[in-house]
Amino acid sequence: MAPTDHIAVCPGSYDPVTNGHVDVITRAAAMFDQVIVAVVNVSVRKTQPLFTGEERVRFIQNAIAHLPNVRVETFDVLIVDFARRVGARAIVKGLRAISDFEYELEMNQLNRHIAQDVESVYLMASAQFSFLSSSGIKEIATFGGDISTLVPGEVAESLRERLGRS
Repeated sequence: MAPTDHIAVCPGSYDPVTNGHVDVITRAAAMFDQVIVAVVNVSVRKTQPLFTGEERVRFIQNAIAHLPNVRVETFDVLIVDFARRVGARAIVKGLRAISDFEYELEMNQLNRHIAQDVESVYLMASAQFSFLSSSGIKEIATFGGDISTLVPGEVAESLRERLGRS
């Protein structure tokens, strides 16, 4: 990596990756020399992820295979520490609604307190994806709803197998 490379990380649990995530990653790839999709591999929530870290990485790799400047890695440290380790100076996140903004504002302030050299960059969700959330996708899949236009095909099939009712 050249010292002038502009590198960003796009962190998240991606459980599962949605077309909204892919949209944000694609847009970030157009803005930065290199984008590292950082899949958190430690549960900080009360519920365990539906998919393993390896499955989530594979889903994302397949969904972004057309983006030569994007790679996927897992992480289990503070995101600012991961960003520094990979040479990133930006954390890119998508924002869908006011509730996202409130949470991300707090995270931004905490990250800036720890690492003033790492900036947070926010991309507004594209209109067609502004309602998507991984938890909403899992709920629709659980009740047999059609998620084929909301997630990559491989993810839709895996969700139907894991959550779908017969």
